[in-house]
Amino acid sequence: MAATAAAAYGALIASLLLLLAAGAAADDGAALLEVKKSFRNVGNVLYDWSGDDHCSWRGVLCDNVTFAVAALNLSGLNLEGEISPAVGALKSLVSIDLKSNGLTGQIPDEIGDCSSIKTLDLSFNNLDGDIPFSVSKLKHLETLILKNNQLVGAIPSTLSQLPNLKILDLAQNKLSGEIPRLIYWNEVLQYLGLRGNQLEGTLSPDMCQLTGLWYFDVKNNSLTGEIPDTIGNCTSFQVLDLSYNHLTGSIPFNIGFLQVATLSLQGNRFTGPIPSVIGLMQALAVLDLSYNQLSGPIPSILGNLTYTEKLYMQGNKLTGTIPPELGNMSTLHYLELNDNQLTGSIPAELGKLTGLYDLNLANNSLEGPIPNNISSCVNLNSFNAHGNKLNGTIPRSLCKLESMTSLNLSSNHLSGPIPIELSRINNLDILDLSCNMITGPIPSAIGSLEHLLKLNLSKNALVGFIPAEFGNLRSIGEIDLSNNHLGGLIPQELGMLQNLMLLKLENNNITGDVSSLMNCFSLNTLNISFNNLAGVVPTDNNFSRFSPDSFLGNPGLCGYWLASCRSSSHQEKPQISKAAILGIALGGLVILLMILIAVCRPHSPPVFKDVSVSKPVSNVPPKLVILNMNMALHVYEDIMRMTENLSEKYIIGYGASSTVYKCVLKNCRPVAIKKLYAQYPQSLKEFQTELETVGSIKHRNLVSLQGYSLSPVGNLLFYEYMENGSLWDVLHEGQSKKKKLDWETRLRIALGAAQGLAYLHHDCSPRIIHRDVKSKNILLDKDYEPHLTDFGIAKSLCVSKTHTSTYVMGTIGYIDPEYARTSRLNEKSDVYSYGIVLLELLTGKKPVDNECNLHHSILSKTASNAVMETVDPDIADTCQDLGEVKKVFQLALLCTKKQPSDRPTMHEVVRVLDCLVHPDPPPKAAQPQPPTGPSYANEYVSLRGAGTLSSSCANSSSTSDAELFLKFGQAISHNTE
Repeated sequence: MAATAAAAYGALIASLLLLLAAGAAADDGAALLEVKKSFRNVGNVLYDWSGDDHCSWRGVLCDNVTFAVAALNLSGLNLEGEISPAVGALKSLVSIDLKSNGLTGQIPDEIGDCSSIKTLDLSFNNLDGDIPFSVSKLKHLETLILKNNQLVGAIPSTLSQLPNLKILDLAQNKLSGEIPRLIYWNEVLQYLGLRGNQLEGTLSPDMCQLTGLWYFDVKNNSLTGEIPDTIGNCTSFQVLDLSYNHLTGSIPFNIGFLQVATLSLQGNRFTGPIPSVIGLMQALAVLDLSYNQLSGPIPSILGNLTYTEKLYMQGNKLTGTIPPELGNMSTLHYLELNDNQLTGSIPAELGKLTGLYDLNLANNSLEGPIPNNISSCVNLNSFNAHGNKLNGTIPRSLCKLESMTSLNLSSNHLSGPIPIELSRINNLDILDLSCNMITGPIPSAIGSLEHLLKLNLSKNALVGFIPAEFGNLRSIGEIDLSNNHLGGLIPQELGMLQNLMLLKLENNNITGDVSSLMNCFSLNTLNISFNNLAGVVPTDNNFSRFSPDSFLGNPGLCGYWLASCRSSSHQEKPQISKAAILGIALGGLVILLMILIAVCRPHSPPVFKDVSVSKPVSNVPPKLVILNMNMALHVYEDIMRMTENLSEKYIIGYGASSTVYKCVLKNCRPVAIKKLYAQYPQSLKEFQTELETVGSIKHRNLVSLQGYSLSPVGNLLFYEYMENGSLWDVLHEGQSKKKKLDWETRLRIALGAAQGLAYLHHDCSPRIIHRDVKSKNILLDKDYEPHLTDFGIAKSLCVSKTHTSTYVMGTIGYIDPEYARTSRLNEKSDVYSYGIVLLELLTGKKPVDNECNLHHSILSKTASNAVMETVDPDIADTCQDLGEVKKVFQLALLCTKKQPSDRPTMHEVVRVLDCLVHPDPPPKAAQPQPPTGPSYANEYVSLRGAGTLSSSCANSSSTSDAELFLKFGQAISHNTE
């Protein structure tokens, strides 16, 4: 009887507990809906926050027994609005993660009612106001991350009352006042991040009471005073960053007792010598003492730091010589000693630093020659010896530094010629040899440095001509050859440099005119003053932006800013001798007889054999060759009349060696006319290439060639006109953006472009690589169907062969890193470029913007599992299943793998995207030639028909990827590169 009563009592208690739990769960659901009301932009991200089962809502995690809300994770959803006070009603919350949104307003005091909370992360928002004192009520709190907001006021001293707090990160706010001394007595605290605030006061001697702390960062505040002498007692510290404050005094001797891996003191006002005891800190990986007022010599004992990777001492007042012992720092990657007062020579022992990436010795008083064995630093990426007193010649052995991207030897006393061997440093971006005493001509081989962005050879004693090979420097942005003894003409090939923004040729002996520069459309700084140039200075195109100072000291130049150009009737007529008159008369008679013979002699009309061109035809009338019925009944003269002889007002775009015009035909349909500049030899090759590729292949996602013409104004190619311009225009040109691209449209653009590339790679015989895949070369018709264009540098590829380029193929930001290393291209180079286009579609960002590389940025986000933070808001507003976005991100990262063999083929890319798009079965189009291998198009149709991928495509929201991801790596790991 007693047992029965006990069981009944237990059942009653359990029932009461279940009722209480159900009531608490219902309260949590109501609180969550209140939280949702305070957010904006929730329609597409919190669409499932309705109904009774709040535990199934996005970002909500419940307790398995009580069904109370245990965790709320809404990070990276681009939420706006404020944090509702209703969050305090979630009594069982253990974790709140709202980072990486656009939340504003203050942190509600009610947050202190979440008594069970252990983790609170509100970082990367726009929250303002004070840190509420109620946070100190969270006795179970272990992690508090509020960094990257707009919080103000003082750091609450009551945070010291949190007995379990391990991580406190308040960085990048606007907090002021002093660091509360009570915080230093927390033995549990492991991480203290306070950088980027407005904190004042001094460093307390109590800081070493943080016996469990390993990370102490107060960088970029306004702290004053000296480093406490007790600093040596902070033995648990692994990272100590005091940089960019207003700290003074000397570096205390006791700092040598620290066991830190990173010691950063840069950007303060420290004086006195560098303590030799630092050479005993064997755990140091990073030592940064830069930009202080330190004096005296560099201690030779620093050579004992064999585990140090970064040594920064620039911007001080250090004297004496560079210790040869630094050559013992075997793991050193970065050595920055610039902007000091160092003397003596560059120690040959530095050649032992085979892992060195960056060597900066600029702005000292170093003398003697550059050691030959610097070339032993085989990984050296940047060598800067600017502003010293180095003499001798430039070592030819520098050509061994194949990884070098920047070489600056300017403002020294170097002499002799420019070694032709420098042209073998294929990765050079910057070459600056200015302000020396270098003699001889400029080696034409410099034109083979296809990655070069900046070339400065000014203020030397160079002679000879400007090499025509400079026209191959397709990436170059700045050329400065001023203040030398150069002569000859300005090469016509310079007009092909579409990225050139600065050109300085002043104070030379250059002759001829300036017409070759008219097509440098990016040029915004030009100085050709004090030469022997002649002729008319143009006033149109880019020349309208240059001041008269750019042309001074050239008596033969005339035009708008200079002296007016006098006609021949106002000039003094030269006296011609009778012998000259007789010679001219006889010569004219001979020419007349030759013309009569040529006219009377029968001849056949010109024959256009296939579509290949060997040289321009100038002795026959221009002829329009029709390849599409859209242009039927049109002749060359019609096109000239409709475009007023290709008037500037019909221009719709420019290329590196072409101009594009719009022409409306008699049938009211527009076409695009691509005129390749006739004066460039490379243009003839590009004309032939486009005829051989676009003229002989047809695909719905390749631009259609409708005709061509060889004319005196340039070779003309006629294409179908694309109403919506290029994908670049739609994504990046805000003013001309005609449509907000929704997710479905972006997917179809990605699929269409992939289908066009797959056709080139798999169905053409021989296969074709495009070599310049980018968003500017993907044109969109009226339905936003993509069409690949610009085949001017395309290459037919024989089986098992790759192509080695002689100048830059592709565009910065899209270029395959394997090509940058080997100068060899294959289909996988197109795959890489296509992957960058996918990243553009996903993020709406440019591949390179203000020196920020999109691919590198995405990789860093991937490493921190925050890649979805980069998604274009237009996608978030229109995509019903962000799982699709994640899969396309995976695909983009697979396409941009560092090793070409790890990338998928375009055939496989199409199959994955097709699973997401679900298009209608593609029409069966006749192939121009039977492929030598299995047909991509046939296999594509059979896959769709047979349902091979049907299981993978059945549900795009499925957590399993298509089988292609299994082959190329389902998960994108941290070493995606």
